[in-house]
Amino acid sequence: MTIDFTPDPALYPFESRWFDAAPGRLHYIDEGAGTPILLCHGNPTWSFLYRHIVTRLREHFRCIAVDYLGFGLSDRPADFGYTIEEHARTVGALVDHLGLDGFVTMGQDWGGPISMAVDVDRADRVRGVVLGNTWFWPADNLTMKGFSRVMSTRWMQRAILERNFFVERLIPRGTARGLGPREMDHYRAVQPSPGARRGVAEMPRQILAAEPLLRRLAADVPTRLGAKPALLVWGMKDTAFKPGACLPRMKATFPNHVLVELPTAKHYIQEDAPDVIADAIAERFG
Repeated sequence: MTIDFTPDPALYPFESRWFDAAPGRLHYIDEGAGTPILLCHGNPTWSFLYRHIVTRLREHFRCIAVDYLGFGLSDRPADFGYTIEEHARTVGALVDHLGLDGFVTMGQDWGGPISMAVDVDRADRVRGVVLGNTWFWPADNLTMKGFSRVMSTRWMQRAILERNFFVERLIPRGTARGLGPREMDHYRAVQPSPGARRGVAEMPRQILAAEPLLRRLAADVPTRLGAKPALLVWGMKDTAFKPGACLPRMKATFPNHVLVELPTAKHYIQEDAPDVIADAIAERFG
């Protein structure tokens, strides 16, 4: 399945690019020049989430924002499993295709585990990491486990697939500022039907199902990436990845870190505080 949608250039002023990964065609943008930074989204978002950060950074950075298969403008292959392991493999293939070296990654929500999986396999080419409102270890609290189990029930899977629950309910709840109608339409338009939402529906199940990958990352990230310069940008009003539960482990993993607290931001920090995040990236890695 392909997505027939052209973003409004006033909101998304970027050239669409395509990579023919083995499972399907991957959409991404590649804007600017300088230190490459790979921007990895979560659920149910796409590269549109990073639009303000890219426009602010592209004068000094090469900004690459990808849509995973099943998200954004990328294909929805019928035989793809939409697991986190598969997403990391296809994003890693894009990194290798582009020949990125000395690159930085940013991951938020599922973009954290996906970017970390890409990085640990290419640690010698990674310059630094940016992480915000995310994790990379097996679910270790009742909130995450309960969310995964509830979202995996038949009733909630139907709500996600048939009523676009993640876009209609969780994006508004996860942003401190109210998104405008045209912005919400850009999130709706790339998830137009139940068949287009299989990737969105699978991600909450992966919180528990991806435990083998998350267990490997819990061991490999500190040993292979722990010495890298890190930037932690954290929405302090996020109820999913509360700072008190996540930041101590992040800070312990990356001793060479800078922490930027976003006091009013909720889960989708790229929507709530893009300028602060972009400026922090420029200061840390510019």
